[in-house]
Amino acid sequence: MENDAATLYCPNELCQAANPLTHKFCQRCSTPLPKRYLWVVGDSLSVGSTGEVLADRYLIINKSVVLDTKPGLLPQAPELENSHAIRPYLRLIPYRLNIPQVYGMLQITDGYVHSQVLLLEKSPLFADNLAEQVHLCSEFTDAWCYATSIRQLHWLWQIANLWQPFKSEGVASSLLNPYLLRVEGPLVRLLELHYDSTTAPELSQLGEFWQSLHHEAKPAIAEFVNQISNLLIQGEITSPEVLVAVLDQGLTELSNSQTPTIQIATQTDTGPSRQRNEDACYPPSGTLLSKPPQSTALAIVCDGIGGHEGGNVASNLAIETIYQQVQQLTNVPVDHIEPSLLIADLERAVAIANDKISQRNDSENRQGRKRMGTTLVMALPIAHEMYIAHVGDSRAYWINRHGCYQVTLDDDVASREVRLGYAVYREAVQQSGSGSLVQALGMSPSSSLHPTAQRFILDEDGVFLLTSDGLSDFDRVEDYWETEILPILTGEENNIVNVVERLVEIANTKNGHDNVTIALVNCRVKYTEPQITLKAVVPDNIHIKTVNLSSKALQPTLLEASPEQKTKVVASHLPQRISKLPLNLIVPLILMAAAGVLGYWVMLLRSQYAIPTVAPTKTVPSTTQSPKLARSLNNIAPGWVIKTNSEITFNQQKLPPESFLEVIDKKFNPPPASGGYEVYLRLCNNPSPATPNNLATEPPLPSDQPVRIELAELKRFAVTVLQSNQDSPCDSVSLPADSLPSTPNTPNNTSATESNTR
Repeated sequence: MENDAATLYCPNELCQAANPLTHKFCQRCSTPLPKRYLWVVGDSLSVGSTGEVLADRYLIINKSVVLDTKPGLLPQAPELENSHAIRPYLRLIPYRLNIPQVYGMLQITDGYVHSQVLLLEKSPLFADNLAEQVHLCSEFTDAWCYATSIRQLHWLWQIANLWQPFKSEGVASSLLNPYLLRVEGPLVRLLELHYDSTTAPELSQLGEFWQSLHHEAKPAIAEFVNQISNLLIQGEITSPEVLVAVLDQGLTELSNSQTPTIQIATQTDTGPSRQRNEDACYPPSGTLLSKPPQSTALAIVCDGIGGHEGGNVASNLAIETIYQQVQQLTNVPVDHIEPSLLIADLERAVAIANDKISQRNDSENRQGRKRMGTTLVMALPIAHEMYIAHVGDSRAYWINRHGCYQVTLDDDVASREVRLGYAVYREAVQQSGSGSLVQALGMSPSSSLHPTAQRFILDEDGVFLLTSDGLSDFDRVEDYWETEILPILTGEENNIVNVVERLVEIANTKNGHDNVTIALVNCRVKYTEPQITLKAVVPDNIHIKTVNLSSKALQPTLLEASPEQKTKVVASHLPQRISKLPLNLIVPLILMAAAGVLGYWVMLLRSQYAIPTVAPTKTVPSTTQSPKLARSLNNIAPGWVIKTNSEITFNQQKLPPESFLEVIDKKFNPPPASGGYEVYLRLCNNPSPATPNNLATEPPLPSDQPVRIELAELKRFAVTVLQSNQDSPCDSVSLPADSLPSTPNTPNNTSATESNTR
C-alpha cells in the first residue's frame, strides 16, 4: 500500500484517484498527472521534514521545495491587501520566461506561531525521476565556463533586457545575486526576486559583476566582455538599450559561425463540434516548408472571431496582409537588419492587417458582436533569432530539451488583472469572463491596438509551437509536450508532420470544443567556435537599417476606402524616423523645406494680383481616388489586356506575336504553392496562322474557359501590358466565379469579385 506522502491525486474532478508519484498518467482515467514542484520563498521551512505533508496537500521534498499532491484544487491565494511581496511577480508576468510566478500561500503553524509562506511555480528546478530527487538549476557563474561563446553572450543579452523592467519594479539587485541567478539551458532564470535596498543598483555595478566573468569567457568574446564591463563601469554605456545594441552586434558576428535549418508544418481542422472552420494558417494547411531551400520561413496561426458572420474572412485576410508585409522585411540582408526597428515594423504590419479587417467591418456596417475579427500569432526566424508577434489568445510555446515555455501572454481579462497587480493568475482565471479577449485584430482602429512583438536568440535546437486555443485550452500543451514534441529534439521522431497530426488528434479528443490550428517550427542549429576576437563598439545612434513599412506604398486595392468608412487605414506615407538621421542630413532637409515653403507663399502673393480669365475653381481631391500607377505585370489587375511580343507556348498551345489576352481575375496564393499570385486569362483575338505549325484556326484558349497561370511564370514571357484597352480587340466580359479554376487551401484574395464567393 502506497504511503500517503507518496500519493499524487488525479486533477480530473470526476476521478481524483490516488496514484504513485512515479506515474505520468492516472491509472484509472489516463488523465496526465502534473508534478508541480514549488519553491518556498524566503527562509527555509521551519517545520516538518522530508516526506511529510503540510496542509493536507504539500509534500516536503526538502526545506525549500514542496510538491503539490492535489494539483486539481485551487491553492490558497495571498492576501492582496498586503501585496508588497508579490507585486513584482505580478507586474513582471510578461517576463515569465525568466522569472517564476506566484502559485499560492501555505499556512504554517509552529506551536502558537502562525505564518504564511509564499509558493512559486515554474522556478528553475528540475526533477531526477530515477533518483526521485529535485535539484536547483546551475548557478549562472558556475555554468558560465562550460557554455559556448554565443550562449555566453545570449545570457548577458537576457540580463541586459531584464535590467530596466526589474529596476522599475525595484528588484534589479536580483540580477546581481549569483545565488538567485540560474540558467536552464539557453535561458536565464531567477529563483526568486529580492527588493533593492534604499539605493537602486546602477549599470556600473552590473559592469563590476560582469568583469569577473571575462577570464572564463570563450576566447572569441573574452576581450569583448572585458570591454563591455569597463564601458559600464566608466559610464560610457549609459542605458540598457545601448547595452543591448552592443551585445546584438556581438551576437550578429558570432551568428556567422552558426548554420540554422528550419522546417515548418501546419494543419487546421474544424473539430468534432463545429460546423465551420474559422481558423487559418500559413503555410497552407498540410504544407511542409523547409529553409533552405526556401529563402524565407514564416508561420502564422489565426483564430477567427464572428462565426458565420465572417471569422474565416478575417483570419484569411490577416494572413494575406501579414504575408505581403513580411515579404518586404525579408528582402533586407541580415547584416542590415536593426532588431529594434524590425520589431517595430512587425508591429506595424500587424496594425495594417488590423485596419484592413476593421475597414471591411465598417464598410459592411458591422457593429458590436457582429464585427468580424481574428487572433494572430506568427513566427519569423531570421539568422540566429526568432521573432514572435501576437494579438489575442492564440499562443506560442518554445520547447527545448530542458522544458516547455509559453512565450506569449494571452490578451484576455485574466492576464490583464495580473499585469495590473490585481490578482494572482490561478485565481484570476477562475473568475467569470476571465477568458474574454481585451483585444483582437479588426475590432477597433490600430490606434487602440497594442500588439506584442519579441525576439529570442537561437543557440541550440528548439521547436516553436503556434496554436489556437483549440489545443492550448486546459493545459493540453503542458500535458503532452514531453511525449509528443520532445521526441523531435531527441531524434526519436524525424517527421514533424506526424507530430502535428497527433497534436490535432489530441485537441479533438481531449478538448474538441473548437477549431484547432497548429504550426510547428523546428529549428536546428550547428555552431562552431569561431577563430576571431570580437571588439565592443558603442554606437553613436542606432541607424535605420531595416525596412520601414510606413514608407512603403501598398497595393492600391489595399488602400481604397469609402468616405463613409470610420476606420482609418494606416497611412502608406508616414514621416520617416528623422530623429535617427545624422545632423549633416537634417540641416539640408530643413533648408530645402524652408525654401519650398517660401516659394509657395511667393506664388500665392503673385496670384493675388493676376487677372483671372475664368472664374476660379477649387479642386477637392477624392478620398476614394488612388494614385494612378503605370500598368505593369507587378500591379496587374482584372480588365487589363496583355499583348504577346513574340511566339510563346501557353497552356500547351503556341500563341503568335500580337495575340491579345484579357485578365479576368487575380488571386493571392503565397509560396510554397506558387510564386505569390495567380492570374486568370482569356484569349481575345484569333490571329491568322503564319505557318501550318503556328496556330489553329480556332482559338486554343476558349473565351468562356479562362486558364490559370502563375504570375512569376507570366513574367518570363515577352509580353506588354497595354496602358489602355482602346487599341485591343478585347471586350470586357463577366464570368461566373465558379468558372474559374479552384485553388484549395490558400488564402483568398480580397477583391470584390471574390468576396461574394466566401
